[in-house]
Amino acid sequence: MREHSVLEMKNIHKSFPGVKALQGVDFRLCEGEIHALMGENGAGKSTLIKVITGVYDKDEGETWLKGYDKPVVIHSPQEAQRLGISTVYQEITLCPNLSVAENMFIGRTEGVGQNWKKLNADTERILRSLDIPARATQQLGSCSLAVQQMIAIGRAVDMDCKVLILDEPTSSLDEQEVQKLFGMMRSLKEKGVGIIFVTHFLEQVYEVCDKITVLRDGRLVGEYEIKDLPRVMLVSKMLGKEMDDLSDIKGDQKAYEDNSGTYVYEAEGLHSNAGIKPFDFHIKKGEVNGFTGLLGSGRSECVRAIFGADRVTGGKVKKDGKEVRITKPIDAMKNGIAYLPEDRKRDGIIGDLSVRENIVLALQTLKGFFKPFSKAQMYAFADEYIKLLDIKTASTETPVKSLSGGNQQKVIVARWLLANPDYLILDEPTRGIDVGTKVEIQKLVLKLASEGKSITFISSETDEMLRTCSRLVVMRDRQVVGELEGDDLTQSRIMSTIAGGEEV
Repeated sequence: MREHSVLEMKNIHKSFPGVKALQGVDFRLCEGEIHALMGENGAGKSTLIKVITGVYDKDEGETWLKGYDKPVVIHSPQEAQRLGISTVYQEITLCPNLSVAENMFIGRTEGVGQNWKKLNADTERILRSLDIPARATQQLGSCSLAVQQMIAIGRAVDMDCKVLILDEPTSSLDEQEVQKLFGMMRSLKEKGVGIIFVTHFLEQVYEVCDKITVLRDGRLVGEYEIKDLPRVMLVSKMLGKEMDDLSDIKGDQKAYEDNSGTYVYEAEGLHSNAGIKPFDFHIKKGEVNGFTGLLGSGRSECVRAIFGADRVTGGKVKKDGKEVRITKPIDAMKNGIAYLPEDRKRDGIIGDLSVRENIVLALQTLKGFFKPFSKAQMYAFADEYIKLLDIKTASTETPVKSLSGGNQQKVIVARWLLANPDYLILDEPTRGIDVGTKVEIQKLVLKLASEGKSITFISSETDEMLRTCSRLVVMRDRQVVGELEGDDLTQSRIMSTIAGGEEV
């Protein structure tokens, strides 16, 4: 093991039925280093993390840790924790109904009685030392997501962690919260902790990391100093090909010409029990439009009202020029409206069902469960869309929960394309997925629009909205504050509209 290394993985192999997830991967983490682990969905990042933390046993290879004169074998996360390896995941795994102090020391206290005064005092010490803005006695659920992430990290650090793995910790945080988290990461770096940072946000990698390791298709592409790897080269290495000019993906597809004069969908004064102000909205055949605004502005609530996912409390709706009543999702589906939700794990995929079952779900719902498709029909549907969207899965029968995030997203897109809607709503379809799959989904959106589908696209990444949408509805404080199209579709114009007309 080399000097200053805190963790070294050598020649790591891991296979699952039909998939070689890791093939001879090396990885090295130094003390006091923030090291990004990058790659497309399915590149092997999650598998490598799970091998490091003992969730998976490796098939071949060695793991070396500082302080040990021979390779270590890690069989469980508890064993990894004892060896000084801690992981903080995207989804908070603490207990929101308990206090900060109880979460900080849960599972770590001994004996029957509990010295609450000492527990709270020890927690306050940890909070102060890491500059976490919370109190020991407050309920964890009352803290922001960023503070909950920091408390999870504080717990890991207090358990004498030498290797800290942060797996997509910023995906649910706003910009200010991200900066707080980065401040904490830099503080831990100064104390000698080695940090593995897994993220899909390229700008965050270049802001906070020292090194990058890139994986592709289960193999090591290389380890690079951040200063030696420009962004365009990083993307190229992740994809294994030269990156397309993202700024001009609209030029790849011819715009659909609609001369009917009728809107595919039109709403007047629509509002729901989710607290959005009444809003008007319309979309033409072959149009891609979107809702934009800051986190919490009401973007998702608007499209949930359109689909009937939240209880509609007022407004008129027309579909193809005729007034219709849409109060629940099945009404929307019967009117040719499809919705890919923001939270794919909670509202989208059904994890224990197969890829095939997830793909046919919407069409089967429309047909009725007492009129099931034959197995041959279902396999034909699944095979067609797995091929069309290049869904990486061992088979149609693989449980969808075992697929990477990007491939799960493609399964939900396949589900709705199979149902052949006129109007498709995509809420954060590229969140938490790799840059290559993002481009594929953006191009697919524009291709569908060129064929006459109407699409509403929501993304927290403004440049992605500008690449795909021809009209944007701007929101602030849960109400529509403007619409932009043509030459007004610029980042600065969006920001000034959100800010209330002030130039930025």
